Amino acid sequence: MALLLGVALTACHKEEQAVVGAAQNAVNAEHKAEAKAQATATEGDQQRTALALIPLPTKSMYVDVHEPDAWANPFLSVGADTLDLRITLADANPSTVGQGTMLRPEAARRQEIQLRPEELAQALVALPAGAWRYGRVIAVAESPLASPKDRPKVRRNVEAAIQRLNDLGIVVEEWPAR
Repeated sequence: MALLLGVALTACHKEEQAVVGAAQNAVNAEHKAEAKAQATATEGDQQRTALALIPLPTKSMYVDVHEPDAWANPFLSVGADTLDLRITLADANPSTVGQGTMLRPEAARRQEIQLRPEELAQALVALPAGAWRYGRVIAVAESPLASPKDRPKVRRNVEAAIQRLNDLGIVVEEWPAR
């Protein structure tokens, strides 16, 4: 009988230690999740602060722009799996002599970058201020290259990108799909 009582007490003690260990693991996991959420919030705040240095948009500067090639600010084309960010860097030469000619073509300053959706904020923060000629506004459109079967996924990605851009304090000018 004493042996049975000893085994029962040992088993109960081991179960108690297992419960304490599981509780401690849960607390540790909660602390890690809080730290990760805090780091993400801090990163988002830093991104918003960096983008806040770009002035608010001036709608009169872009209200008459109706072609993607004429858009001078960043232009985001959203596909099923990737985002294409097109930027036109500012002309480093302040002189108007030769501007837009073969010596200083605008197309030479145009760049297109393919991104994963999670890289969007970092890419926009990295852009020079000269790429934002209209202010803190970006054009967003569905990719014309997406297949018809991918349209629902593309639309969800557009909505997610718009939400992320709004969270960053960027005005979105949504363009119709072509």
